[in-house]
This record gives sequence, C-alpha cells and structure tokens, in this order.
Amino acid sequence: MSQMFKALSVPNYRLWVSGALVSNIGTWMQRVAQDWLVLTVLTHNSGTATGITTGLQFLPILFLGPYAGLVADRYNKRKLLLVTQTIMGLCALVLGLLVLTDTAELWHVYTLAFVLGLASAFDAPARQAFVSEVVGPDDVPNAVALNSASFNLARLAGPGVAGLVIAWLGTAPAFLINAASFAAVLVSIWKMKPELLYTPKPAVRAKHQIREGMHYIKGRPDLVMILVLTALIGTFGLNFQITNAMMATQAYGVGPGEYGLLGSVMAVGTLGGALLAARRGRFRLRYLIGGAILFGVFSVGASVMPTFWLYALALVPVGLASLTFLNSCNTSIQLSVEPRFRGRVLAIYMMVIQGGTPIGAPLVGWLGTEFGARWSIAAGGIIALAAGLWALQFVRRGHLNQPVFATGEGQPSIVVVDEEDPGPSVDTEAGEGRPTPTRRGE
Repeated sequence: MSQMFKALSVPNYRLWVSGALVSNIGTWMQRVAQDWLVLTVLTHNSGTATGITTGLQFLPILFLGPYAGLVADRYNKRKLLLVTQTIMGLCALVLGLLVLTDTAELWHVYTLAFVLGLASAFDAPARQAFVSEVVGPDDVPNAVALNSASFNLARLAGPGVAGLVIAWLGTAPAFLINAASFAAVLVSIWKMKPELLYTPKPAVRAKHQIREGMHYIKGRPDLVMILVLTALIGTFGLNFQITNAMMATQAYGVGPGEYGLLGSVMAVGTLGGALLAARRGRFRLRYLIGGAILFGVFSVGASVMPTFWLYALALVPVGLASLTFLNSCNTSIQLSVEPRFRGRVLAIYMMVIQGGTPIGAPLVGWLGTEFGARWSIAAGGIIALAAGLWALQFVRRGHLNQPVFATGEGQPSIVVVDEEDPGPSVDTEAGEGRPTPTRRGE
C-alpha cells in the first residue's frame, strides 16, 4: 500500500475511519442545519444568536477540558467513546424530533447545544488519543492525516447535502440523518479487536494529576507555542460556520443551497491539505507556522471578494492553510508527548482551540451584525497573521534551538531541531528514539 494510505493496512483503523466518515457527514449536516435554523427560522438573521449557539456547544470544553483529558488517560478510551458517541447521537435525535413536530424554540437549541458540548468535551481528547492506540507508532502521522482527510471528505459532502435537504424538506431531516449516522461509528468501535490495540498503561489515580499535566506543558516551549497559536486562531479565525452563513445572507443575498456549498468548497482545500500531509513522513515546524501565516493572509483576501463565486473560490486556499496548520499541531503532539500525558495534553489542545469559541463566536457574530459580515472574517485573519508572525519570531529568537526530550515509558521520544528548518521536527521513521507500545496480550 502506498505511503499516502499506509495506515489503512491496519484492520482496526479501517473500521475506525469508515465509521467516522459516515458519522462526520451527519455531523456536518447538523452544523449547517443548526445555524440555518437559528439564523432564519428561530430569529431574524441574528448573528449574535447563532454565535451564542455555537459558543454554548463549545463552552463545556473550556471548563472541563483538563479533567476530560485526565479521564481519557485513566480509563479505556474505546469504552469511553461508546458512551460519548451515544449521547451525541441522542442530542441530534431530540432536536430533529422537536423541529419535525414544530415545537422547537431557541432555548431548546441552546440547551441541546450545551449538552452536546458536555459529551464532546469528554469525547474529543479520548478520540484524538485513541488514534495512537489503533495504529502502531510508525503509522501515527499517516493515521492523523487520513483522519483529517476523512473529516474533510465529510465536510465536502455534508454541507452540500444539508443545503439540498434544507431547501427541499427543511432542517428536521438533517438532524435525524445525523442521529442515524452515529450508528456507523458505534458499530465500528464495537467491532474492533481489543487485542490488536496499542493500549498504554492507564494513568494511576493520584493527587494533582491535572496540575502535573500543566507542569509538563510548561516545561515544553514547543507545546506552549502551539497552544498560544491555536488559542488565538481557534477563538477568532475558525468560525466559518458563522461567517459563511452571514456572508451568504448579508453580503451576497443567497439561500441555503449556496450556503451549504460554501462549506463543501472550503472542504476541497482542507481535503487537499490532508492528502498532502498524508504523503509526508516527517513533521516540520515550517508547515505549522507557515499554515498559520497563510491562513491569515487568505482569510483577509476572502473577506474582500466582491462576488459570491469569487468568495467561494477564495475559501479553497483558506481551507488548505487551516488544515496544514491544524494537522501539524496534532501530529506534533501525538508524536512528541509521553503516552501517559497524551490525553491531558490533547485535552488542553482541544480546549484552547475549541474552548475559545464561546468567547470568539458571539464576538464574531456581533462584529458581523454591527459592522458587516466581511469584518467578521477579516478580523480573524488579521489576528491569525499576527499570531503566525509572532511564532516565527519566537523560533528565530532561539526559544526552540535546544532539543526537547519527551521521555516516554521505557524509551525517550525526541523532538529534534533540524539544521535545515528553524524549528523542531519529529522523526516519524522507525528506529531509535521511538517508544514501542505493547499490544494488549503480548
């Protein structure tokens, strides 16, 4: 099998990625339907209400992120995912039935978005860390990239299908389809062979384990830089489900079909970024920082596009740059963090990239309502550009010139500084410096 699809040779990973693809299509359909429901049915084009809905969905991770990561480190991730995915599916089912019976009110959407956020807060770190248990350490970079490709294939199909479903049948079927799609990921997790998983020893219950995880991050300047970047870009830049809705309705005066199309067009760029990442066998910091800078530049460019179709075209490089940045962050953490800390570090990563949404989404919605949709995109792009340039200076000033050692269980995992690249790179080839997780039963 080619390098681009190497991780698919693992049977458990084939199950995982196929179930996730179906579920992600449903999730994207719900995202589009939820925003359209709030924006055009339950309010009169209120960007603020749409932002509050999105914010409530991500609010729990802001407060529960570190604890959720500790839960992921302590307990069996496969069983934990079965619980969280079931709860998320039930949230979609309830909302779909409320809309179908014409009894949905704004507070219903707010409440279900918050409950969905609670389940997502525990699901996210477990799901991210579980990838490293499904495949061997040498396949982690490829598996992370293929996860992104699967997610963006769903992003390519989901919004477009949602737009058509909403235009023909309304929003209720989109929610009900998403509820049904969770069956695919639940079946795929259930059918996995536990004896083939690379399961590390769970973290032993002890005092101050969250503080221990924070101390570990504090001692890693590369992780600190990644978290600062993701906090700024996630809070102010990655709000396209809101900004695209506002651009569609305010700037261009188009309907739900065109709005759904914007998400699909943007997914062309993110899918391209994921496939390019799958071809790479080595992580370099230049992709991470370059992705942040280019995301800012392309976002500002998209904000000034005079027509709908030029705006849609401009979203392709925006998507490619954002995926390059996010995939580089995820791969760096997956490969360089000790297994016993992985859940906690990934939880903090997810917390800063999504937990800022309760602050950023209402602000972005308010900005678009008060000053125009274009400013809601441009402001996020300017902040992303400034953050990327700061990270570039952070590296050039020598903060990462020394190798960073992340001592794993038994052997060290080393993030090395490459002389050809002004920053750390993680060697993804088999050999020295790699912890070798033992499969359960060996």
